[in-house]
Amino acid sequence: MKPDPLPPPAPDLAAAILGIWRLTSREDYDAGGRRLIDPVLGAEPLGILCFAPKQFAAQFMNRARGLDSWSQTPAAPAAGINNTGAVDGYDAYFGTYDLDAAAGTIMVSLNGALSRGNIGMKATRDVRVAGNRLWIRLATSAADGTAITRTLTFERSG
Repeated sequence: MKPDPLPPPAPDLAAAILGIWRLTSREDYDAGGRRLIDPVLGAEPLGILCFAPKQFAAQFMNRARGLDSWSQTPAAPAAGINNTGAVDGYDAYFGTYDLDAAAGTIMVSLNGALSRGNIGMKATRDVRVAGNRLWIRLATSAADGTAITRTLTFERSG
C-alpha cells in the first residue's frame, strides 16, 4: 500500500494551519508500499502540533511510554534524513516556519529540540489543510536507513 495522494494546496494555507492540531496517524511507507513501524515512537504515537503566525511547536510520544516501559523503550537510532530524533519514546521541538502556499510546502527552522543535534535544523515538508484535517508529508529514512515517505495526519483540536 502506498500513501494516499495529498489534496491540492489551500490558497489560504497561512491562515488554515493556525491553531492546535492532534495527531491521528503517523505512517511510514517504503518504495515498495510496505508499512514500517518506528521502533522508538511506535505504530500509533500521541502527538500535538501548534501553529501561531511564523512559529510552531511539536511533541510526539510513544503510547506505551511510561514508568514501567522506561527500560523497554529502544535507544534512539540516528535521526533519519530530513527528520528529528526521538529520545526514549519522546520527541519535541519548536521554532519558526516559512510557507510557500502555492507549492504547499513549509520550511521549518528548529530553535529548540529535545535532541541537541536537531537544534538549528532546517527541513522542508509538504503541508496541506482541508477542513479540520492537516497533513504533513516528508521523505526521510527508517531506523535501518531504508528510504521512506512519512505522512502525519492531524485533526484540529477543540
